[in-house]
Amino acid sequence: MEGKIVGVNGPVVKAEGMKGFKMREMVMVGHKKLIGEIIILEEDFATIQVYEETGGLKIGEPVVSTGNPLSLKLGPGILGNIFDGIERPLEKINSISYGFIPEGIGLISLDESKLWKTEITVKVNDELKEGDVYAKVQETPTILHKLMVPPGIFGKVIEVKENGEYNIETTVVTLKDGERIHELKLYQYWPVRSARPVKERKTIFRPLITGQRIIDVFFPLAKGGTCAIPGGFGTGKTMTQHQLAKWSDADIIVYIGCGERGNEMTEVLEDFPKLIDPRTELPLMNRTVLIANTSNMPVAAREASIYTGITLAEYFRDMGYHVAIMADSTSRWAEALREISGRLEEMPAEEGYPAYLPSRLAEFYERAGYVENLNGTEGSVTVIGAVSPAGGDFSEPVTQNTKRFVSAFLGLDKKLAYARHYPAINWLSSYSGYLSLLKDWYEENVAEDLMDLRAKMLKVLYEENKLSEIVKLVGEDVLPDDQRLIMEVSKCLKVAFLQQNAYHNLDTYVPLEKQYKMLKVIERFYDYGNKAVRVGIPISVIMDKDIMESLYKMKYNVPNDNFSLIDNLDKDIIDYFNEIMKKYK
Repeated sequence: MEGKIVGVNGPVVKAEGMKGFKMREMVMVGHKKLIGEIIILEEDFATIQVYEETGGLKIGEPVVSTGNPLSLKLGPGILGNIFDGIERPLEKINSISYGFIPEGIGLISLDESKLWKTEITVKVNDELKEGDVYAKVQETPTILHKLMVPPGIFGKVIEVKENGEYNIETTVVTLKDGERIHELKLYQYWPVRSARPVKERKTIFRPLITGQRIIDVFFPLAKGGTCAIPGGFGTGKTMTQHQLAKWSDADIIVYIGCGERGNEMTEVLEDFPKLIDPRTELPLMNRTVLIANTSNMPVAAREASIYTGITLAEYFRDMGYHVAIMADSTSRWAEALREISGRLEEMPAEEGYPAYLPSRLAEFYERAGYVENLNGTEGSVTVIGAVSPAGGDFSEPVTQNTKRFVSAFLGLDKKLAYARHYPAINWLSSYSGYLSLLKDWYEENVAEDLMDLRAKMLKVLYEENKLSEIVKLVGEDVLPDDQRLIMEVSKCLKVAFLQQNAYHNLDTYVPLEKQYKMLKVIERFYDYGNKAVRVGIPISVIMDKDIMESLYKMKYNVPNDNFSLIDNLDKDIIDYFNEIMKKYK
């Protein structure tokens, strides 16, 4: 089937003669065969969003059907790769056309010539159903790639290849379902805008351990959960996501640049291939996929990038892996929606965003979850989306609508960032809806009193916030000693616990046990300090210089595999307070 271009408006192309085409169908536009997708279909006319630069397109050029929706090729070769928003490998494109993506390069994706050492796991006469694993490929030293029967396909095995080295186009297993024959290669296609099917969505019960103290203890994330990280320019959104990508205990990381500035994506592209995975001592790229879209790339490809990322994540989840998605930033994706909506002359809603912005955000975040897959394995997709509100204004539409669909909200504060307090997560405005779901896990695996300890320390921070308003007016000296103790302990909490140095080899990642012990020793000081205040000991005596210095420096002085220094500090606090209590009695 073939239509003709009748108008071009940036990434939006109008075409006639489109009867027989389908909504969301992928088409080839113009003589250069640019990749496009039908987004409006009215009788003989269609509106197409084009994922490449449309400069030079002329009226009358053909629009050719492909018969398929925008789909990804899913198979070995995804991990360690850097793709654009529609799964085209940027390193390969760079070798073809240095520095630029040429128009009409087509839908190249996975390397079709590379041979993969393949282990076939089925035999003739086996009955296979959707989701069953029929072959395995050791894609990277850390990730075993499992080839699964695509959804909707069943049958009896009538032919199999021997174990050996094959490219992804080789048919390794043949199924027969009645009169139909299904050839299973080392890949499958899946439409990006459709969620992959699962057997059952399960209740979230396991945290995503990040090694970041303020997150793991105060505002925990969950495997299969959703999280928003909003913040103005310079507050550390990208840095926070880098830390989560490097240190979280997800099996696979999908990092999506949804239209950030070129220099931010350049940092990701330069840094990530050099990073060493702390769990395996091998390159982090062995379990990472990068989807790079900068603000000067075609706007429609930016809009598609978020669906490409979530589809890749669901594919690995179906193998039984826990996947974490870093979307940086969903505001750029929303801006792409706004621009395309403007080209379509749709009625704008708040701040010019389309009226369907909330439903698009909901469609994206609802694809997260902890599930039982079709093949009986368990996996999860955790979505962590950065939001870039203009001027750090959290009341703008993208932040407010994102807040409706996520269960964890890590608000970044420009005052903390300008004070060089990183991560600049504001403990007063942030929250996690996963506390009740993760409580049992923390009690069993860390400490029974961790959640109570968290609540107690958070209360200290809230109290300090109230007192700080009084201090601004009249000074700290007029406060009674019990309130001055709250101010001092809160300061210790902020500097010794909540503030974390991403560039320090000990402080960049902190195991949960060390986090608990650090918080426990601060609580010990607070409790004994309160007892001392009640018997009239001056605050100047309570705030012993040596003990305070040890509290502030413990994050740098205590190794991550030996916490005896914290235990010694705990003992020193008890001994010191017992001594001064005797003295003042």
